[in-house]
Amino acid sequence: AKIITHLINLSFLSAPVVTILSKSHADRNVYPSAGVLFVHVLEREYFKGEFPPYPKAGDSTNDPITFNTNLKGYPDRPGWLRYIQRTPHSDGVLYGSPASEHVGKPTIIEITAYNKRTFETARHNLVINIMSTEEFPLPYQAEFFIKNMNVEEMLASEVLGDFLGAVKNVWQPERLNAINITSALDRGGRVPLPINDLKEGVYVMVGADVQFSSCLREVETPQNQLRCSQEMEPVISCDKKFRAQFHIDWCKISLVDITKVVPVHSNRPDPGTGVLPDIGEYNPPSESLKNRDYFADFLITLAVPSAVAMVLFIILAYSMCCRREGVQKRNMQTPDIQLVHHSSIQKSTKELRNMSKNREISWPLSTLPVFHPVSGEVVPPIHPDNYETTSMPLMQTQTNLQNQIQIPQQQSSGK
Repeated sequence: AKIITHLINLSFLSAPVVTILSKSHADRNVYPSAGVLFVHVLEREYFKGEFPPYPKAGDSTNDPITFNTNLKGYPDRPGWLRYIQRTPHSDGVLYGSPASEHVGKPTIIEITAYNKRTFETARHNLVINIMSTEEFPLPYQAEFFIKNMNVEEMLASEVLGDFLGAVKNVWQPERLNAINITSALDRGGRVPLPINDLKEGVYVMVGADVQFSSCLREVETPQNQLRCSQEMEPVISCDKKFRAQFHIDWCKISLVDITKVVPVHSNRPDPGTGVLPDIGEYNPPSESLKNRDYFADFLITLAVPSAVAMVLFIILAYSMCCRREGVQKRNMQTPDIQLVHHSSIQKSTKELRNMSKNREISWPLSTLPVFHPVSGEVVPPIHPDNYETTSMPLMQTQTNLQNQIQIPQQQSSGK
C-alpha cells in the first residue's frame, strides 16, 4: 500500500508544523511535536483491501469495520491519546496532544480492524516518535467552546484551518498553534437530543506568542460577566468573524497566561522498591490440635441469658398477679354515689341495646299517610303494613306503587 503523509502547517508566517495528519495504515513511524495537536486518521478504504471481497462480482463493498487501538503490551492507550469512531461505516481518528515528558520515548500503538461481515481482523503498528520544539509551550493559551461542532468534525483539517484563520484575524499573533481538542462529553457534558441536528460541542485550545487581543478581553468586563451570570449571551465585538461557521459560547472561554501561573509542587513520598521485607520462613500451625472444653462457653452464651430472662419473668408475674387489688377492694374504696351513678349508666346502656335490637326502620316521608285536600280523609300508605321495611327502598317508581290513590286537584272557588 502506498504510504501518504499529510503535514498541515496551521501556523502562520514562520510557524512550525501544527498538526500531523496521517492517513496511512501500514506499520510506520510518525513524528509529532510536543504541545502540538496530533491527528491520525484510520481509513476504512485501506483496510477493505485486506478483507475478502463480496461473493458476487460488481457488488459495492460497504463492510462495517471497527477499530481497536491500544498501547502495545497494554489494554488501553496512553493518557494523552484519544480515539473516536462514530459508526462502523465511518473512519476512526486518533488524536491528542503529547506533553514534554513524552519526548524521546517511542510509543507503539497496535491498531486492529474488525470486519463485522466476515469476522476477520487486520492489525498494524503505529510508532509515534514525539519530538521536542523550541517554542513549546506557547505562553498565551485560549480555550474556546464551539457549540455547533462534534469532535470528529472539528478534527478535519479544513475545518480546523478555518477556525485558526478566524482566530488569527482576531488575535493577530506571529505564531498560532492548535494545542488540544476535547469533546464536551469528556468534560461532563450531556449527550444532546437527536432533534434539530444538535451537536455535543467541542473545546479547542490554541496557543500564541503575543498578548490576548482586546476583543478576547471583552469577556472579562463586568457587563459581560453579569450577562453570563444571568445566562445571557455576552456582547463581543468580534463574534461576527466566527458566527458564519462557528457558534462560540463566550461565557466558557478560558484565557491563561502560563508565565503568570504559579507552579504548585506537591511533596510526594519517594516510591519504594515494591519488594516486601524478608520476615523469615513461614511456619504453618501444627496439624495436631488439643481438645478444648466448651462447657464454660455454653454457660456464658446460653445459661446466663436464660437465667436473667427467668428472673425478669418472675418479677413480671408477681407484679401482674400477686399485686392485683381486685374488684371488691376497688368497690370498697369507691364512694357510693359514684357506684350508683356508674350502675345507672350500665342499666341505661343495656336497655338501649335491647331496644335497638327490636326497633324498625322509620317510615320515609313518601310512605306516611296523607290527607285528602277536600274531604279530609286519610289516604292509606302506599304499601301494606306486612311489607318488610328493612328491604323496602325509600324511593319507588310509579310502576311499583300499589294501592296508589290519585289525589284530585283543588277546584277553583268559582265552581
